[in-house]
Amino acid sequence: MPFTSLGLSENILKAIYEQGYSEPTPVQKQAVPLILEGSDVLIGSQTGTGKTAGFTWPLLQRLSKSSRDGLVVKALILTPTRELAAQVGESVKTYGKYMNLKSTIIFGGVNIKPQLKQLKAGVDIIIATPGRLLDHVNQKTVDLSRVEFLVLDEADRMLDMGFIHDIRKLLALLPRQRQTLLFSATFSEEIKALARGFMRTPKTVDVTRENTTVEIITQVVHPVDNKNKTSMLTEIITSGNWTQVLVFTRTKHGANKLTDKLSIAGITASAIHGNKSQAARTKALKDFKEGSIRVLVATDIAARGLDINQLPHVVNFELPQVPEDYVHRIGRTGRAGNSGAAISLVCIDEHKLLRDIERLIKEKIPQVIIPGYAPDPSIKAEPIINGRRGNGPSQGTAHNRPPSRAHSPKKRPSYSSYPKR
Repeated sequence: MPFTSLGLSENILKAIYEQGYSEPTPVQKQAVPLILEGSDVLIGSQTGTGKTAGFTWPLLQRLSKSSRDGLVVKALILTPTRELAAQVGESVKTYGKYMNLKSTIIFGGVNIKPQLKQLKAGVDIIIATPGRLLDHVNQKTVDLSRVEFLVLDEADRMLDMGFIHDIRKLLALLPRQRQTLLFSATFSEEIKALARGFMRTPKTVDVTRENTTVEIITQVVHPVDNKNKTSMLTEIITSGNWTQVLVFTRTKHGANKLTDKLSIAGITASAIHGNKSQAARTKALKDFKEGSIRVLVATDIAARGLDINQLPHVVNFELPQVPEDYVHRIGRTGRAGNSGAAISLVCIDEHKLLRDIERLIKEKIPQVIIPGYAPDPSIKAEPIINGRRGNGPSQGTAHNRPPSRAHSPKKRPSYSSYPKR
Protein backbone atom coordinates (compact mmCIF):
# COMPACT_ATOMS: atom_id res chain seq x y z
CA MET A 1 0.00 0.00 0.00
CA PRO A 2 1.53 3.36 -1.01
CA PHE A 3 1.28 6.47 1.19
CA THR A 4 -0.96 8.12 -1.40
CA SER A 5 -3.75 5.66 -0.55
CA LEU A 6 -3.96 6.93 3.06
CA GLY A 7 -5.68 10.17 2.06
CA LEU A 8 -2.93 12.48 3.25
CA SER A 9 -2.35 15.92 1.76
CA GLU A 10 0.47 16.80 -0.61
CA ASN A 11 2.25 18.88 2.04
CA ILE A 12 2.42 15.92 4.43
CA LEU A 13 3.33 13.41 1.71
CA LYS A 14 6.20 15.66 0.64
CA ALA A 15 7.58 15.71 4.20
CA ILE A 16 7.17 11.91 4.48
CA TYR A 17 9.05 11.21 1.27
CA GLU A 18 11.84 13.55 2.35
CA GLN A 19 12.40 11.21 5.31
CA GLY A 20 13.00 8.34 2.90
CA TYR A 21 9.87 6.30 3.67
CA SER A 22 8.19 4.43 0.83
CA GLU A 23 5.43 2.40 2.47
CA PRO A 24 3.35 2.81 5.65
CA THR A 25 3.68 0.39 8.55
CA PRO A 26 0.73 -1.82 9.62
CA VAL A 27 -0.33 0.56 12.41
CA GLN A 28 -0.21 3.51 10.01
CA LYS A 29 -2.28 1.67 7.40
CA GLN A 30 -5.03 0.95 9.92
CA ALA A 31 -4.97 4.04 12.14
CA VAL A 32 -4.49 6.94 9.71
CA PRO A 33 -7.81 6.53 7.80
CA LEU A 34 -9.76 6.18 11.06
CA ILE A 35 -8.18 9.32 12.50
CA LEU A 36 -8.78 11.27 9.30
CA GLU A 37 -12.50 10.43 9.41
CA GLY A 38 -12.71 11.90 12.91
CA SER A 39 -13.21 8.75 14.98
CA ASP A 40 -11.96 8.23 18.50
CA VAL A 41 -9.36 5.47 18.19
CA LEU A 42 -7.88 3.06 20.75
CA ILE A 43 -4.59 1.79 19.34
CA GLY A 44 -2.54 -1.12 20.68
CA SER A 45 0.96 -0.78 19.31
CA GLN A 46 4.42 -1.35 20.73
CA THR A 47 7.28 1.08 20.25
CA GLY A 48 9.13 0.95 16.97
CA THR A 49 6.00 0.35 14.88
CA GLY A 50 5.66 3.87 13.48
CA LYS A 51 2.84 4.87 15.83
CA THR A 52 4.13 8.41 16.46
CA ALA A 53 4.06 9.29 12.76
CA GLY A 54 0.80 7.36 12.52
CA PHE A 55 -1.03 9.93 14.64
CA THR A 56 1.10 12.96 13.72
CA TRP A 57 0.20 12.89 10.01
CA PRO A 58 -3.61 12.81 10.30
CA LEU A 59 -3.56 15.17 13.30
CA LEU A 60 -1.66 17.79 11.31
CA GLN A 61 -3.99 17.36 8.36
CA ARG A 62 -7.17 17.74 10.41
CA LEU A 63 -5.71 20.75 12.20
CA SER A 64 -4.90 22.43 8.90
CA LYS A 65 -8.60 22.23 7.96
CA SER A 66 -9.85 23.45 11.35
CA SER A 67 -10.72 27.09 11.92
CA ARG A 68 -7.65 28.65 13.50
CA ASP A 69 -6.96 31.36 16.02
CA GLY A 70 -3.30 31.96 16.71
CA LEU A 71 -3.86 32.15 20.47
CA VAL A 72 -6.04 29.02 20.81
CA VAL A 73 -4.60 25.58 21.57
CA LYS A 74 -6.32 23.10 19.25
CA ALA A 75 -4.38 19.87 19.93
CA LEU A 76 -2.93 18.36 23.10
CA ILE A 77 -0.54 15.40 23.08
CA LEU A 78 0.26 13.93 26.51
CA THR A 79 3.31 11.70 27.04
CA PRO A 80 4.72 10.04 30.17
CA THR A 81 8.33 11.26 29.85
CA ARG A 82 10.36 14.24 28.73
CA GLU A 83 12.25 12.15 26.19
CA LEU A 84 9.07 10.94 24.53
CA ALA A 85 7.66 14.47 24.50
CA ALA A 86 10.80 15.66 22.72
CA GLN A 87 10.55 12.80 20.23
CA VAL A 88 6.91 13.56 19.43
CA GLY A 89 7.69 17.26 19.18
CA GLU A 90 10.38 16.52 16.64
CA SER A 91 7.93 14.40 14.64
CA VAL A 92 5.38 17.24 14.60
CA LYS A 93 8.09 19.65 13.46
CA THR A 94 9.39 17.28 10.76
CA TYR A 95 6.05 16.41 9.17
CA GLY A 96 4.50 19.84 9.62
CA LYS A 97 7.34 21.75 7.95
CA TYR A 98 5.15 22.70 4.97
CA MET A 99 2.17 23.67 7.11
CA ASN A 100 1.50 26.91 8.96
CA LEU A 101 1.07 25.33 12.39
CA LYS A 102 2.88 26.24 15.61
CA SER A 103 3.76 23.74 18.32
CA THR A 104 5.61 23.72 21.63
CA ILE A 105 6.95 21.10 24.03
CA ILE A 106 6.22 21.42 27.74
CA PHE A 107 7.91 19.33 30.42
CA GLY A 108 9.62 19.74 33.77
CA GLY A 109 13.31 19.81 34.63
CA VAL A 110 13.97 22.87 32.46
CA ASN A 111 13.50 26.64 32.80
CA ILE A 112 9.81 27.49 32.52
CA LYS A 113 10.36 30.97 31.04
CA PRO A 114 10.88 29.89 27.39
CA GLN A 115 7.69 27.82 27.65
CA LEU A 116 5.78 30.84 28.96
CA LYS A 117 7.09 32.95 26.08
CA GLN A 118 5.98 30.41 23.46
CA LEU A 119 2.55 29.98 25.03
CA LYS A 120 2.03 33.74 25.16
CA ALA A 121 2.92 34.02 21.47
CA GLY A 122 0.30 31.39 20.66
CA VAL A 123 0.52 27.73 19.61
CA ASP A 124 -1.77 25.29 17.84
CA ILE A 125 -0.27 22.12 19.34
CA ILE A 126 1.05 21.36 22.82
CA ILE A 127 3.14 18.24 23.48
CA ALA A 128 3.46 17.85 27.24
CA THR A 129 4.03 15.70 30.28
CA PRO A 130 1.07 15.91 32.71
CA GLY A 131 2.86 17.42 35.71
CA ARG A 132 4.40 20.48 34.06
CA LEU A 133 1.25 21.11 32.03
CA LEU A 134 -0.76 21.25 35.27
CA ASP A 135 1.76 23.78 36.59
CA HIS A 136 0.88 26.01 33.63
CA VAL A 137 -2.82 25.41 34.18
CA ASN A 138 -2.53 26.44 37.82
CA GLN A 139 -0.61 29.58 36.80
CA LYS A 140 -3.28 30.29 34.19
CA THR A 141 -0.67 30.46 31.43
CA VAL A 142 -2.47 27.95 29.20
CA ASP A 143 -6.10 27.57 28.17
CA LEU A 144 -7.28 24.09 27.18
CA SER A 145 -10.98 24.92 26.85
CA ARG A 146 -10.97 24.83 23.04
CA VAL A 147 -8.85 21.73 22.42
CA GLU A 148 -10.28 19.70 19.53
CA PHE A 149 -7.79 16.83 19.48
CA LEU A 150 -6.37 14.86 22.41
CA VAL A 151 -3.68 12.20 22.14
CA LEU A 152 -2.61 10.01 25.08
CA ASP A 153 0.66 8.39 24.01
CA GLU A 154 1.92 5.35 25.90
CA ALA A 155 -1.07 5.49 28.22
CA ASP A 156 -0.06 2.24 29.91
CA ARG A 157 3.18 3.81 31.08
CA MET A 158 1.36 6.92 32.32
CA LEU A 159 -0.81 4.68 34.48
CA ASP A 160 2.25 2.79 35.74
CA MET A 161 3.92 6.09 36.67
CA GLY A 162 0.92 7.27 38.68
CA PHE A 163 -0.29 9.99 36.33
CA ILE A 164 -3.93 8.93 36.39
CA HIS A 165 -4.99 11.74 38.78
CA ASP A 166 -3.17 14.38 36.72
CA ILE A 167 -4.76 13.01 33.55
CA ARG A 168 -8.24 13.20 35.06
CA LYS A 169 -7.63 16.81 36.14
CA LEU A 170 -6.58 17.72 32.62
CA LEU A 171 -9.50 15.87 31.02
CA ALA A 172 -11.91 17.92 33.13
CA LEU A 173 -10.53 21.06 31.47
CA LEU A 174 -11.12 19.85 27.91
CA PRO A 175 -14.33 20.20 25.90
CA ARG A 176 -16.40 17.03 25.62
CA GLN A 177 -16.72 17.45 21.88
CA ARG A 178 -13.25 16.47 20.73
CA GLN A 179 -11.43 13.65 18.97
CA THR A 180 -9.43 11.40 21.29
CA LEU A 181 -6.65 8.96 20.44
CA LEU A 182 -5.20 6.57 23.00
CA PHE A 183 -2.02 4.56 22.35
CA SER A 184 -0.89 1.69 24.55
CA ALA A 185 1.55 -1.22 24.20
CA THR A 186 -1.07 -3.52 25.74
CA PHE A 187 -4.84 -3.57 26.22
CA SER A 188 -4.93 -4.21 29.94
CA GLU A 189 -8.17 -3.95 31.92
CA GLU A 190 -6.94 -0.62 33.33
CA ILE A 191 -6.47 0.77 29.83
CA LYS A 192 -9.88 -0.45 28.72
CA ALA A 193 -11.49 1.15 31.79
CA LEU A 194 -9.65 4.41 31.10
CA ALA A 195 -10.86 4.41 27.50
CA ARG A 196 -14.47 3.76 28.52
CA GLY A 197 -14.31 6.75 30.84
CA PHE A 198 -13.50 9.48 28.33
CA MET A 199 -13.68 8.13 24.75
CA ARG A 200 -16.77 8.07 22.52
CA THR A 201 -17.38 4.59 21.05
CA PRO A 202 -13.73 4.28 20.04
CA LYS A 203 -12.65 2.15 17.13
CA THR A 204 -9.87 -0.31 17.92
CA VAL A 205 -6.61 -0.97 16.12
CA ASP A 206 -4.45 -3.78 17.52
CA VAL A 207 -1.31 -4.51 15.52
CA THR A 208 0.44 -6.59 18.19
CA ARG A 209 -0.75 -9.53 20.26
CA GLU A 210 -1.33 -8.62 23.89
CA ASN A 211 1.81 -8.68 26.04
CA THR A 212 4.09 -10.15 23.39
CA THR A 213 7.68 -9.25 22.60
CA VAL A 214 8.80 -8.18 19.18
CA GLU A 215 9.44 -11.38 17.26
CA ILE A 216 12.49 -10.10 15.34
CA ILE A 217 14.40 -9.61 18.59
CA THR A 218 16.80 -12.41 19.57
CA GLN A 219 16.50 -12.99 23.31
CA VAL A 220 18.99 -14.81 25.53
CA VAL A 221 19.61 -15.15 29.28
CA HIS A 222 23.16 -15.51 30.64
CA PRO A 223 23.05 -16.96 34.20
CA VAL A 224 25.74 -15.35 36.36
CA ASP A 225 26.50 -14.51 39.97
CA ASN A 226 25.64 -10.93 40.80
CA LYS A 227 29.22 -9.95 41.67
CA ASN A 228 30.42 -11.09 38.23
CA LYS A 229 27.87 -9.18 36.13
CA THR A 230 30.10 -6.18 35.41
CA SER A 231 33.04 -8.26 34.21
CA MET A 232 30.70 -10.38 32.07
CA LEU A 233 29.15 -7.30 30.51
CA THR A 234 32.59 -5.84 29.82
CA GLU A 235 33.72 -9.06 28.14
CA ILE A 236 30.57 -9.32 26.03
CA ILE A 237 30.93 -5.73 24.78
CA THR A 238 34.68 -5.90 24.06
CA SER A 239 34.84 -9.41 22.55
CA GLY A 240 31.83 -8.70 20.34
CA ASN A 241 33.19 -5.26 19.40
CA TRP A 242 29.81 -3.74 20.19
CA THR A 243 29.73 -0.03 19.50
CA GLN A 244 26.18 0.86 20.62
CA VAL A 245 24.60 -0.82 23.66
CA LEU A 246 21.66 0.30 25.80
CA VAL A 247 21.97 -1.19 29.30
CA PHE A 248 19.19 -1.22 31.90
CA THR A 249 19.52 -1.11 35.68
CA ARG A 250 16.76 -1.04 38.28
CA THR A 251 17.99 1.99 40.23
CA LYS A 252 19.59 5.37 39.61
CA HIS A 253 22.41 4.51 41.99
CA GLY A 254 23.02 1.27 40.09
CA ALA A 255 23.16 3.16 36.78
CA ASN A 256 25.79 5.57 38.12
CA LYS A 257 27.83 2.78 39.67
CA LEU A 258 27.85 0.67 36.50
CA THR A 259 28.75 3.67 34.34
CA ASP A 260 31.80 4.36 36.53
CA LYS A 261 32.93 0.72 36.37
CA LEU A 262 32.57 0.56 32.58
CA SER A 263 34.55 3.78 32.22
CA ILE A 264 37.34 2.37 34.39
CA ALA A 265 37.37 -0.71 32.14
CA GLY A 266 37.94 1.54 29.13
CA ILE A 267 34.39 1.45 27.76
CA THR A 268 32.91 4.91 27.17
CA ALA A 269 29.54 5.19 28.93
CA SER A 270 27.00 7.66 30.29
CA ALA A 271 24.04 7.26 32.62
CA ILE A 272 20.54 8.60 32.06
CA HIS A 273 17.99 8.67 34.88
CA GLY A 274 15.58 10.89 36.79
CA ASN A 275 18.23 12.59 38.92
CA LYS A 276 20.08 13.83 35.85
CA SER A 277 19.25 17.30 34.57
CA GLN A 278 17.44 17.54 31.26
CA ALA A 279 20.58 19.05 29.71
CA ALA A 280 22.70 16.10 30.91
CA ARG A 281 20.14 13.58 29.64
CA THR A 282 19.93 15.27 26.26
CA LYS A 283 23.73 15.36 25.93
CA ALA A 284 24.10 11.69 26.91
CA LEU A 285 21.52 10.63 24.33
CA LYS A 286 23.12 12.83 21.66
CA ASP A 287 26.58 11.39 22.37
CA PHE A 288 25.16 7.87 22.25
CA LYS A 289 23.41 8.39 18.93
CA GLU A 290 26.51 10.01 17.41
CA GLY A 291 28.82 7.23 18.63
CA SER A 292 30.84 9.34 21.07
CA ILE A 293 29.99 6.81 23.77
CA ARG A 294 29.45 3.07 23.36
CA VAL A 295 27.13 2.41 26.29
CA LEU A 296 24.07 4.26 27.58
CA VAL A 297 23.05 3.03 31.04
CA ALA A 298 19.43 3.81 31.84
CA THR A 299 16.63 3.24 34.30
CA ASP A 300 13.17 2.30 33.04
CA ILE A 301 11.53 5.70 33.50
CA ALA A 302 14.37 7.58 31.82
CA ALA A 303 14.49 5.23 28.83
CA ARG A 304 10.78 5.28 28.12
CA GLY A 305 10.26 6.96 24.77
CA LEU A 306 13.92 6.88 23.70
CA ASP A 307 14.00 6.74 19.91
CA ILE A 308 17.29 5.29 18.68
CA ASN A 309 17.35 4.17 15.06
CA GLN A 310 18.69 0.67 14.41
CA LEU A 311 19.83 0.07 17.98
CA PRO A 312 21.43 -3.40 17.78
CA HIS A 313 21.83 -4.38 21.44
CA VAL A 314 19.83 -4.04 24.65
CA VAL A 315 21.20 -5.56 27.86
CA ASN A 316 19.22 -6.13 31.02
CA PHE A 317 22.03 -5.78 33.57
CA GLU A 318 19.26 -6.24 36.12
CA LEU A 319 15.80 -7.60 35.38
CA PRO A 320 12.90 -5.23 36.05
CA GLN A 321 10.57 -5.90 38.97
CA VAL A 322 7.54 -5.24 36.74
CA PRO A 323 7.39 -7.88 33.96
CA GLU A 324 5.80 -5.48 31.45
CA ASP A 325 8.90 -3.29 31.71
CA TYR A 326 10.91 -6.10 30.12
CA VAL A 327 8.79 -5.81 26.98
CA HIS A 328 9.25 -2.02 26.93
CA ARG A 329 13.00 -2.35 27.50
CA ILE A 330 13.76 -4.77 24.70
CA GLY A 331 11.40 -2.85 22.42
CA ARG A 332 14.18 -0.25 22.16
CA THR A 333 15.83 -2.64 19.68
CA GLY A 334 14.23 -4.48 16.75
CA ARG A 335 12.44 -1.30 15.70
CA ALA A 336 10.82 -0.55 12.36
CA GLY A 337 11.56 -3.97 10.92
CA ASN A 338 15.22 -4.14 12.00
CA SER A 339 16.58 -7.12 13.88
CA GLY A 340 18.07 -6.76 17.35
CA ALA A 341 19.41 -8.66 20.34
CA ALA A 342 18.20 -8.53 23.95
CA ILE A 343 20.60 -10.03 26.50
CA SER A 344 19.72 -10.49 30.18
CA LEU A 345 22.32 -11.10 32.89
CA VAL A 346 20.40 -13.04 35.54
CA CYS A 347 21.60 -13.96 39.02
CA ILE A 348 19.87 -16.32 41.43
CA ASP A 349 18.06 -13.43 43.14
CA GLU A 350 16.24 -12.72 39.88
CA HIS A 351 14.92 -16.20 39.07
CA LYS A 352 11.38 -15.31 40.13
CA LEU A 353 11.51 -12.10 38.08
CA LEU A 354 12.58 -14.18 35.07
CA ARG A 355 9.71 -16.64 35.58
CA ASP A 356 7.25 -13.74 35.76
CA ILE A 357 8.60 -12.32 32.50
CA GLU A 358 8.40 -15.67 30.71
CA ARG A 359 4.85 -16.13 31.95
CA LEU A 360 3.95 -12.70 30.57
CA ILE A 361 5.51 -13.16 27.12
CA LYS A 362 4.35 -16.79 26.98
CA GLU A 363 7.72 -18.16 25.99
CA LYS A 364 10.86 -19.60 27.55
CA ILE A 365 13.93 -17.46 26.97
CA PRO A 366 17.00 -19.55 25.99
CA GLN A 367 19.74 -19.70 28.60
CA VAL A 368 23.45 -19.82 27.75
CA ILE A 369 26.14 -20.14 30.44
CA ILE A 370 29.30 -18.31 29.45
CA PRO A 371 32.50 -20.22 30.31
CA GLY A 372 34.16 -18.75 33.36
CA TYR A 373 30.89 -17.30 34.66
CA ALA A 374 28.87 -20.32 35.70
CA PRO A 375 26.82 -19.45 38.82
CA ASP A 376 27.97 -20.82 42.17
CA PRO A 377 25.27 -23.36 43.18
CA SER A 378 25.92 -22.76 46.88
CA ILE A 379 24.77 -19.13 46.75
CA LYS A 380 21.28 -18.57 48.14
CA ALA A 381 18.83 -16.06 46.76
CA GLU A 382 18.43 -12.68 48.46
CA PRO A 383 15.19 -10.67 48.28
CA ILE A 384 14.95 -7.70 45.92
CA ILE A 385 13.13 -4.80 47.56
CA ASN A 386 12.48 -1.55 45.70
CA GLY A 387 15.03 -2.54 43.08
CA ARG A 388 17.80 -3.30 45.59
CA ARG A 389 19.03 -6.68 46.75
CA GLY A 390 18.57 -7.49 50.42
CA ASN A 391 21.29 -8.48 52.88
CA GLY A 392 20.38 -11.97 54.00
CA PRO A 393 22.46 -13.15 57.00
CA SER A 394 23.72 -16.32 55.34
CA GLN A 395 24.77 -15.02 51.98
CA GLY A 396 27.82 -12.92 52.79
CA THR A 397 30.50 -15.60 52.50
CA ALA A 398 28.91 -17.27 49.50
CA HIS A 399 28.95 -14.08 47.49
CA ASN A 400 32.67 -13.69 48.15
CA ARG A 401 33.59 -17.09 46.73
CA PRO A 402 35.17 -17.34 43.29
CA PRO A 403 32.77 -18.33 40.53
CA SER A 404 32.34 -22.02 39.87
CA ARG A 405 33.45 -23.26 36.47
CA ALA A 406 32.16 -26.81 36.87
CA HIS A 407 29.01 -26.25 34.84
CA SER A 408 30.58 -24.23 32.01
CA PRO A 409 29.94 -25.43 28.47
CA LYS A 410 32.99 -26.42 26.46
CA LYS A 411 32.49 -23.86 23.72
CA ARG A 412 32.18 -20.12 24.29
CA PRO A 413 29.29 -18.50 22.37
CA SER A 414 30.28 -16.04 19.68
CA TYR A 415 29.14 -12.52 20.50
CA SER A 416 29.88 -11.56 16.92
CA SER A 417 26.77 -13.53 15.95
CA TYR A 418 24.62 -10.77 17.42
CA PRO A 419 23.77 -7.87 15.11
CA LYS A 420 26.60 -5.30 14.91
CA ARG A 421 24.85 -2.33 13.28
